[in-house]
Amino acid sequence: MTAKKKRIKVALTTLGCKVNQFESASFLTGLTERGAEIVPFSHRADVYIINTCAVTGKAGAQSRQMIRRALKTNSKARLVVTGCYAQVATQQVLEIGDWSLCIVGNGYKHRLVDIALAEKHCDLEMHMGDIGSRKKICPLPVLHFPDDRTRAFLKIQDGCNSFCSYCIVPYARGRSRSLPVDACLEQIRVFAAGGYKEIVLTGIHVGMYGLDLEPPTRLVDFIDLATTGFPAIRFRLSSLEPGEVQEEILDLMAARPNFMPHLHIPLQSGDDRILKEMNRRYQAGDFARLIKRVREKIPHAAIGVDVLVGFPNEDEEAFANTYALLEGLPVTYLHVFPYSKRPGTVAAGLINQIAGPVKDDRVARLRRLSDQKKAAFYQQHLGTTQRVLAENKNNRYRLMRGFTENYIPVLFPAQENMSNQIVAVFLDRLEDGIVFGRTV
Repeated sequence: MTAKKKRIKVALTTLGCKVNQFESASFLTGLTERGAEIVPFSHRADVYIINTCAVTGKAGAQSRQMIRRALKTNSKARLVVTGCYAQVATQQVLEIGDWSLCIVGNGYKHRLVDIALAEKHCDLEMHMGDIGSRKKICPLPVLHFPDDRTRAFLKIQDGCNSFCSYCIVPYARGRSRSLPVDACLEQIRVFAAGGYKEIVLTGIHVGMYGLDLEPPTRLVDFIDLATTGFPAIRFRLSSLEPGEVQEEILDLMAARPNFMPHLHIPLQSGDDRILKEMNRRYQAGDFARLIKRVREKIPHAAIGVDVLVGFPNEDEEAFANTYALLEGLPVTYLHVFPYSKRPGTVAAGLINQIAGPVKDDRVARLRRLSDQKKAAFYQQHLGTTQRVLAENKNNRYRLMRGFTENYIPVLFPAQENMSNQIVAVFLDRLEDGIVFGRTV
């Protein structure tokens, strides 16, 4: 009788953005199909996969920490390091320690499962190449996400052509590349069959979707196709640059009930001088007019804004311009980040880098403003009934949690079997920044 082959134990951890989360879900799909046993990252495993991030210095440090943690748990394991930090800081990864190491660049992620499970391998393997020369997006099919049974991410695009002066991502991800429309629709079918009720269309620069395809297509045309073809699925956009929030997209969002009224639009700075040094291609006035147009077109839409504070040469006047702009605009919430010097970017060579305590103070001030904006937006919707996608009871109140169509998180009493259902919820009260409701 032939002895049963031992299953390989694989542990995986993911840092960073929704794109990385989608890619890691694809790795898990492939690993499971190949018979690997998936174990928590804190457990002893035969193979550790670290999907790294490099968008900030802190993310890079966390990536190194995860590599060291895996090495400490099992120094004889095979480590597969991939993602943006592996792409742009390969030498730093090599210097962490001596073990069986494989580095997989972002252009080879579609081969990662084969590489990780290969029976024969060297103690050091490099699967890299010039990411800037990649013309096609990596095909990475996903069956399901490990921790979320209600919302799926769909990476429709990768890479970026913008080269903002502070950003390492174009060097880590390469040029903009789109997933063909048929492949996108097939992945949506898989998610729909898996019971997902909401899909977030994501990418590095989503607004560039389709422009590199043959024949070229447009993001708005793809959204039209997806929302028409899958009327039972709620669709969201992860992020759109200010110049890409077109009238046609707003018209479609207003007209199509399953295209969620929620936009996330990066501002980065409200000072024209800083925007120019950032290589952002708009001015503060353009952004203000856009937000007001969105609010007029879709009054109940949630509008999130990215802000980067402490950019080199950002004096008090420049920060005050940012604060005043955001304070006066009808936005819903802010994602506020301190500028992080990234070697290899234009901004890293600028003089007048801002001191850490100054950045921390500015971040705190804008986050307080964000709390005020959120509370005001939530308050406006109290007393209304909203369609909420119920998710889970993993909160200290032991109440069901879910999101309205315009991205208001709500807690409400419900049975466990209501999870992954869209239910009508009356928004009742706001306490300590939390919206409580009841089913209707």
